Amino acid sequence: MSKIITSTKDKVPTIQKMAFGAGHLVNNLFPGALGVFSFFLLTAFGIDPIYAGLLSAIPRFIDALSDPIIGFISDNTKSKYGRRRPYIFVGAILCSILFFVQWQLFPENGSTYNFWYFLVFSILFIISNALFATPLIGLGYEMTSDYNERTRLMGFSQTIGQLAWVIVPWFWVLIADQHIFATQAIGVRQLSIVVGSICMVLGILPAIFCRELDAEHIENRSEISFNTIGANMKILFTNMKNMTKNKPFMKLCGATFLVFNGFQMVASFSFFIIVFYMFNGSYEIAGTLPAWFSTVSALLTAFFVIPIVTFLASKFGKRKAFIISTAISIIGYLLKWWGFSPTNPMLMFLPLPLIAFGLGGLFTLMMSMTADVCDLDELNNGMPRREGTFGAVYWWMVKLGQALALVLSGIVLKYVGFDQNVATQSLETMNKLRLADIIIPSITAGMAIVIMWNYDLSEEKAREIKAELESRRGKL
Repeated sequence: MSKIITSTKDKVPTIQKMAFGAGHLVNNLFPGALGVFSFFLLTAFGIDPIYAGLLSAIPRFIDALSDPIIGFISDNTKSKYGRRRPYIFVGAILCSILFFVQWQLFPENGSTYNFWYFLVFSILFIISNALFATPLIGLGYEMTSDYNERTRLMGFSQTIGQLAWVIVPWFWVLIADQHIFATQAIGVRQLSIVVGSICMVLGILPAIFCRELDAEHIENRSEISFNTIGANMKILFTNMKNMTKNKPFMKLCGATFLVFNGFQMVASFSFFIIVFYMFNGSYEIAGTLPAWFSTVSALLTAFFVIPIVTFLASKFGKRKAFIISTAISIIGYLLKWWGFSPTNPMLMFLPLPLIAFGLGGLFTLMMSMTADVCDLDELNNGMPRREGTFGAVYWWMVKLGQALALVLSGIVLKYVGFDQNVATQSLETMNKLRLADIIIPSITAGMAIVIMWNYDLSEEKAREIKAELESRRGKL
């Protein structure tokens, strides 16, 4: 365990941790709600599945382009309110309003009108959400310069953020319940207003309560104006190229890509296995069990896994904590073979505490380690600090991998012979699907462990870098 006690000045006050966590709750609630609501584009608003796919893909492409640009702008902003907080404040309000505006769809307007209406406002939503989320991630990297306090901050924020995944699965139940909403279309419209309003209130809290580093001492910032767009784009591409030479950062990106997207590839498989294997294709008999499966997983991640991972990081270091937590998740995946039992449905909850170590450990540790990498980047490349750009590139990689994972997921379903048009799947198909549900995330998690095995940005080295930076430019 680290023998160095975090100084009072490096500790993040609880009110700031709670505000930062509220921002992460918004960061999870928006995509979670978007995933649920998008299903009803087909069933409630009559949009063709191919066009519905385009409505998901086109904004993601815009998102991938906008994140690094907004990160760069945030890094180089000069404002009396800071580099991050003005964007977080404005972005939270804009994306919350645009979220519920994009869902004010009416079936009687026709699928063509609804397609173009949703496409335009979803692109505006994605850009405004990046305006909120990218500076928020950068803010978290700079709220403390202490090695272990960074992990505690990220662990706390991830715990709060996981509450979104406790709530989101029940949106399916609410929207489809005719006792609550007369139609699914009404349910989507009204629930989107509730979600957007809550996110607006929570989203502005980091801008109000969180502390940034003193940007007055940050040198060599680029001028942000229309006249410098061309020059700044060259600087941005140079910065991104330099990031590929940052070996610790590339290891973090590679390990995250494997663990997260291995999980994403099979994320929907559990739902199919519960309904078609355990309950023979009966949605009615399966009832709310699929929703409870997701809810219990999120609760375990928030209140069981993340505190343990935070402790492991302080005792053994972040690299070892990642290896341990990822290895535990592999054991959980293997237990799925016995957990999904038609004769005893409650056994499906057995592997969840172990599986939850995968994503619970991943983002708690990776976000903390990315903050350490930002220090290394300043040591090697000087000012300005590039937390916003690092955060944007990291999450850009995650989003790109997620899109790939969703494509591969469909290919796997096709390969195992899953037929969405029939209520009863063959035993051979379900066994192949169960094996894929276990093997794919286990292999990708194992590969991530190999990548992180020689990760060398240890606590000792991180503290040496911090001391060197403070002797070079003073404390921020």
